[in-house]
Amino acid sequence: MPTSEIPTKPYLLRALYEWCVDNGYTPHLAVKVDSRTQVPAEYVKNGEITLNIGPTAVHKMQIGNDLVEFSARFGGVARQISVPVTNVYAIYGRETGHGMTFDLDPSKPPVQVHADGEPSSAVGQDVPPDPPRPAAGGRPALRRVK
Repeated sequence: MPTSEIPTKPYLLRALYEWCVDNGYTPHLAVKVDSRTQVPAEYVKNGEITLNIGPTAVHKMQIGNDLVEFSARFGGVARQISVPVTNVYAIYGRETGHGMTFDLDPSKPPVQVHADGEPSSAVGQDVPPDPPRPAAGGRPALRRVK
């Protein structure tokens, strides 16, 4: 693989975002927060944040090859959000939990989880993962299977 080849992850994020929207689902990103991540710190829990990136929740969203950028309101206050694509570890529809998880190690391919909880390296399969289980507070929680 040439060193200048663009990773597949940003393309998969754009495709799954479009798939969620086309099916009437609300796309969410699960993100590992670090010094390169520009998100409201008060919403970060255990070094992670889940972001609603649905068309009615964000403004001027761009899913680029390196960054996911948009503006959104948090507690009524407009904030500019910037997330490195490498920090995104999942994209899914809130209503069903269907989507894809990613290893944060960019050298590994994305993994889609089967309904039985077994990972599959066959990204193109149409096998939905287990939906996230609601955690305390009614928010979905993703389970990473290695």
